[in-house]
Formats: sequence, structure tokens, C-alpha cells
Amino acid sequence: MKYTVYNILLITGLSALLAGAVFSGYRLAALSAEREDVKEDYSLSNSVTFGLFSIDQWRDRLSEVLGHQVEDYHITPEQRKQLRIAVEKEMHGLIAQTVAEINKPQKSLGGKLKKLAFNALVDSAEAQTLVKPFAKTLVAKVGSPESEQRLKNIAGSKIGQLTRQIYDSTSVSNYEVTRYVYKKYQVADPLTFNQRIKERLMLIEKAKNKFVGALLGCVLAALLLWWGLRKQVHLQTVLFVFALIFAFVLLAVGSLVPVVEVDARIQSLDLLLLGEKVQFQNQVLFYQSKSILGIVETLIGQSKPDAIVVGILICLFVLILPLLRLVAKGIHILSPKKIADHPVVRYLTFELHKWDMADVMIVGMLMTYIGLNGILKSQLSNLNMHTSSLIVVTTNGTSLQPGYFIFVAYVFFSFLLSYILKRITPHKID
Repeated sequence: MKYTVYNILLITGLSALLAGAVFSGYRLAALSAEREDVKEDYSLSNSVTFGLFSIDQWRDRLSEVLGHQVEDYHITPEQRKQLRIAVEKEMHGLIAQTVAEINKPQKSLGGKLKKLAFNALVDSAEAQTLVKPFAKTLVAKVGSPESEQRLKNIAGSKIGQLTRQIYDSTSVSNYEVTRYVYKKYQVADPLTFNQRIKERLMLIEKAKNKFVGALLGCVLAALLLWWGLRKQVHLQTVLFVFALIFAFVLLAVGSLVPVVEVDARIQSLDLLLLGEKVQFQNQVLFYQSKSILGIVETLIGQSKPDAIVVGILICLFVLILPLLRLVAKGIHILSPKKIADHPVVRYLTFELHKWDMADVMIVGMLMTYIGLNGILKSQLSNLNMHTSSLIVVTTNGTSLQPGYFIFVAYVFFSFLLSYILKRITPHKID
């Protein structure tokens, strides 16, 4: 009776820990999917295609700068002075050229009569003296508020005409994307949208960290309980079966939750144009988030045979064989000697680890992350600029995600289970 109550309490406690692990894994997977969806919306709305590389965006910004230049246009006293000097110079030259042309030797009777009449009626020296007051009057007329306003209207209409002729093939797509994401997040402008996304991502990140800690905490608590009961031989089978279920939860969550995220963006681009700043912010160059299962699906979905083969091999050696090992361990520990000693069961239980590549996968993912992160840092650093007229700041948000650490936890847990099984198995091991 004592052992029965003890067993019930043990199973109840382990079941509670297992339920906590399953719930944490489920919530972690749901939060990771939500985070990926939010970041994809953010990346789509802030894509460099619809921003920095969009003719429409440049058109709007340039027309705004030109519009400000036109509105702020007026002739300064210095410009009036320079304009008057230029007009005087041109008119003096024009008069001198006209006089020289008429006073050239004439052969025809009409030419001689024109020359005679011009010299009789026009005093070239007097004409030159009239240039200065004429230029002054002309500049005053051109610089009057009415003339300046007419020039602004003409320039503004020409700018408007030019901007209407410029359009981008992405304008329709950009409009549809913007309308979709703004409606989805109940915002009306880019600033509010980016702020709403930032706040939501912060909340998701906090919740994710909490459930990662809860999942690994439940597994660790189960291990500590097992360690405390390591001398209770009659309980080892129950403890081992629960450990197998915990390992399955780690394998499932580690395979479904993203393991790596690639996020490369231009944080800000500031261009000084005609004394005004043209600015682009948070321009996403590339974003991708993948789980192990997502990597497999992507590879198998390719049209290239080599990619399909690689996808199938990863699925076989990283997902299917580890699952078979867990099932075989359960069959071995729970079955009678005849079934446990069957060559297939024994091979799957004790020899299949030679083909299980889960440990190789975690090393491969880590090396891929390190290499990819290094390449992105190098390439993005080449885009960074800081001059008097152009400032470009890039950012690399590539990171390992919870799926990687949970899969690492599964690999180490699996090693531990293999070691423990050899010590507690009731069947003979050659």
C-alpha cells in the first residue's frame, strides 16, 4: 500500500511537470509563429522595394524638397545687385554690337540710307547712359512680390506636371500591402505602425523567454526528481518512460520552433539635398526565420533534385531516426525479454545512434549561423557611410532562436537517456 501511494504521488508529480512542459512548448510554438507573422508584416511594409528602391518614394520626397525650395524662393538684395550688373553688361554689349553692325561699310543704297538715318537720329553714347536706369527698373519689376509669385506658380505647376508623369510599377502593390497591414494592426500612419509592431514584439519576446524557461525548468525538475530517486530500483522504469516523453516534447518543440533568424536592414539613410534632409528609416533588405522542419519543407519544395535529396536526408537523420530511437527505447524498457532482445529492437535502441545526426545538426546550425552572421556583418558594414551629405547606418539582426537551444537540450537529454538505459535495463546487453 505504501509503494502504491508513493507511485501515485510520483506519477502525479511527473504528470504535472509533463503537462507544464507540453503547455509551455505549445505556447512557445504559438508565440514563435505569431512573432514570425508580425515580423513578416513589418518586413513587407518596410521592405526596401517599397521604400529606398521605390521611384514613387523618391518622387514624393524630391517633390517635397523642390516644393519647399519654390515656396522659399525670393530674390535677395545681393542677387538683385548681381542681376542688375548682368543686365547692364548684356545691354551695353547689345547696343555696342548693334552700332558696330550698322556702321559697317554699306554697298547698297538701302544700307547707306539706314546708316545715315541711324546716325542722324540715334546717339549711341546717350543710349549707353540709359542702360543703367533701364536695368534698375527691369530688376525691380522682376523682383516684385507679384513677379515672384507668378514664378512660383509656374515652377510649382511644372514640378506637379513632372511628378504626375513619374510612376512606379510597385505603387499598386505598395498601396495594397499598406492598406492590409494598417487595417490588421488598426493604425493610420507609418510611425504608429512601427511603434505598434515594436511594442507587440517586446511583449512576445518576454512571453517567449518565460515559456522557454518554463519548458526547460520542467525537464530539469524531472531530472532532479529522478536523481533523488536513483536508488529506488522499482521506480526506474516509470521514471525512464516519463523521461522519454519529455525527450519527445523537446524534439517536437525544437523541430517546430524557429532555430535561426536572418534580419538585415538599413536602419537609416539621411541624404542632404538642396539644404534639406531626405530620410529613409528601417529599410528591410532581407528577413527570414526558419525552424528545422521549415528548412526541410523549403528544401523539399525546391525544383532542384540536389536540394530535395538534402531535405529528405535531413528529415531522415535529424527527425525520423531520433524519433525511432525514442520509440525503440520505450519498447525495450517496457517489453518482455523476448521482444526486447529482438535484433531489430536492439539495433534501433543501441546501434541506431550511429546514424542519428541530431548532434551533427546542432553543430552545423551553429557554424552556419556564425558564418552567415559574419558575412552579413561584413557586407552591411560596406554600406555604412558618413559624409557631409550622406549618412547610412545598417543593422544586422541575425540571431539564434529558442528552437536551437531546445533542440540542443534534446540532444544532450538523449545522450543522457542512452547512458541511463544501459545502467537500468532489466535485459542483458552484449
